[in-house]
Order: sequence, then C-alpha cells, then structure tokens
Amino acid sequence: MDNLNYEVKKYLLVCKDTKGLSPLSIKAYKTDFKQYCTYMNLRNPICKEDISTYINLLYKQYKPKSANRKIACIKSFYKYMETENIIKDNPFHKIRIKHKMPILLPKTIPLNYVKNILEYSYETIENSKTSLKKEESLRNSVLLELLFSTGMRVSEISNLKCENLDLKNRTIRIVGKGAKERIICIANNQITSMIEKYIDTYNPDSEYIFKNRLGNRLSEQSIRNMVNTYAKAAGVPKHITPHMFRHTFATALLEEDVDLRYIQQLLGHSSIVTTQIYTHISTSKIRHILEDKHPRNGFDFTLNLNF
Repeated sequence: MDNLNYEVKKYLLVCKDTKGLSPLSIKAYKTDFKQYCTYMNLRNPICKEDISTYINLLYKQYKPKSANRKIACIKSFYKYMETENIIKDNPFHKIRIKHKMPILLPKTIPLNYVKNILEYSYETIENSKTSLKKEESLRNSVLLELLFSTGMRVSEISNLKCENLDLKNRTIRIVGKGAKERIICIANNQITSMIEKYIDTYNPDSEYIFKNRLGNRLSEQSIRNMVNTYAKAAGVPKHITPHMFRHTFATALLEEDVDLRYIQQLLGHSSIVTTQIYTHISTSKIRHILEDKHPRNGFDFTLNLNF
C-alpha cells in the first residue's frame, strides 16, 4: 500500500456518504485512524506482525471496550480495502485477537430515585419565578420524562426534531445509530400534554425540540450536566447519567415480562445479542420467580426451631 493516509480519507468518505454514519461516529473514526496512521508511519500497514503489535498496544493503553472499538474501526477499513481490491491479502484474516471483552452489567437507577428526580423536576416548574426559568424547567422535565419513558439515547434526544413528533397518535420517529429509524409510542397522557404545552408555548417554530438559551440545539453534554444536577438536587446519592435512564427503561420492562425482542426493537439494537445483557441483571426478578414458582415453597411442613 503506497499511501495509507490517502486510503483512509477515501474510506471516511465512504463511511459518511454510503454507510450513513453519524457525525460523532465519523469524528471517532478520524481520531482512531489518525492514531493508527501515526503508528504505521515507519511500519508496514499490511504486515500482520506490525498490526498485531499495535493491537496489543491498544489493550495496554485503553480499557477493553475502547480498544475493541478502535480495532473494529481498523478491521472494517481493511475489509473495505480487500473488497475494493486495494490490497490482495487482508492481514486481519491471519490475526487472532485473544483479548475477551469482560461482561459489564448496565448501571440502572433504582425506581424510587427516578421518582425523586421527576418529582423534583416538577417542583422546579412550579417554583419558577420568570418565564425564562419556567421554559427551561419545563424543557428539562419533558426531557427527563422522555429519557425514562422511551429509553432514547442521549444523542437521539439531543437531535430530536419537531417533525419527528406525532402527538395526535402519540408516537416519536427516532433516528438512531447508522441512520436506522424506529417508532416508539408515548404511553403516558401527561407526558404527551407536557410536550404539547412546551412546544406550543415556548418552542413553536424551532427545528429541534430541545434548545438552549441561544436557540440552538441542546447539546449532549448539556443534557448530561442537567441530568446530574437534577439528580443531586433531588438527593440521589450517586452519579446519574442519561444512559442509565436507558438501562433502567430496559430493565423495568424485562422485569414486567416484556419479551426481549420487543425490548430490542424499542432500544433500536441491531442484534438481540446486545439486548441480552439485560437478562443478567434482574436479581429481584429471579428471586420473585423462585419464591412464586419453585415447588419447594408449596411443601406444608415446618420445623420447630425452638430447641
């Protein structure tokens, strides 16, 4: 391969124009490739040993999840070059990645804490002294309600447009990862009314549903900061993130015996394998099943322990 940087630039255009990757994904790819090209500057980019050394270096410098993401990015690049006949032999066919990803259980929010956060958000609306503060408080409350009731990703909430809402049918069209679309219902009348009030009163002509004081789209980091601020103010003794609402949404549905494939569709997962991680975390559900279903609990004899 004569020019690695040139081929990377071509591949990034393919990712943007053909694969439909989000700007955030493209930005991450650029960072990963810049790092890889710098490493390969004085090395052979189609040499199995050089690539293997780089992979091992990633696992030493980064957590497994981050290292795996970087490797997947480079691996897809080599697959593209193989398909386009830019290289004859794909070195990744001969590389065996031995590192295994540890199973990290999703962090959820106890439902009493979710209730506290939502109740606090309602109080901020009622206690707002100015129109600007009431608008901001209502916006935050609607945002929190949607995080919990829909399981949307923070990026999906941030990029949610007014045109994606159908309040008459109480549905939201969500554009997720890889530009994949899904429809989710708003299953609570009060939330629908709050959204309608917020848009009609404060946000009638905006492209995006959630905007900041300058009228621009509310950024993902601003949402993260708001969620954590509200959680602290509500007396929640742990760091809360928007993604934890997503995990809580999925876990709560699983504990109510919702089929995993429905949860997969609601979350926008491409593979059921991604959704299956939630089956590992419901200890309370397992306890309930054993208490309710195990035949031993139907035996009607006891032992007098007063001896």
